[in-house]
Amino acid sequence: MNTLLLDASALLAAFDTEDRYHREARKIIEDLEASVATLDLARYETVNVAIRAWQKPDLVPTLLAVIDRIDDDGGVLPSTARLIQLAADLAVEHEISVYDATYAAAAIDSGSRLISCDHRDLISKNLAQPPGQ
Repeated sequence: MNTLLLDASALLAAFDTEDRYHREARKIIEDLEASVATLDLARYETVNVAIRAWQKPDLVPTLLAVIDRIDDDGGVLPSTARLIQLAADLAVEHEISVYDATYAAAAIDSGSRLISCDHRDLISKNLAQPPGQ
């Protein structure tokens, strides 16, 4: 079974009923048979969106619990110096942020399939697939 590496946008889509990938993202995080992973960076990114953009600090424990469940499954991968160097190379090559590139680098490094809702920087550059595909 191929591990799905979820970036923060895919995790957040599972909690945003207005996101076009909400249902598909929700299915992924609720599927107990799927092998799911993410980066340690996802904790910061998802909590930041919950507090700053959505102004829903009450959602923080739920988001962190989902990431803890992922940690018990496919894992929460650490952002090591080697991984960030690979991400820096990808960021330069694809003209994307190091944050986005770190998820792509982690997927490449771990042999996982990156799932993202970021069309502009990841999906359009064939670095990720949207949920449900």
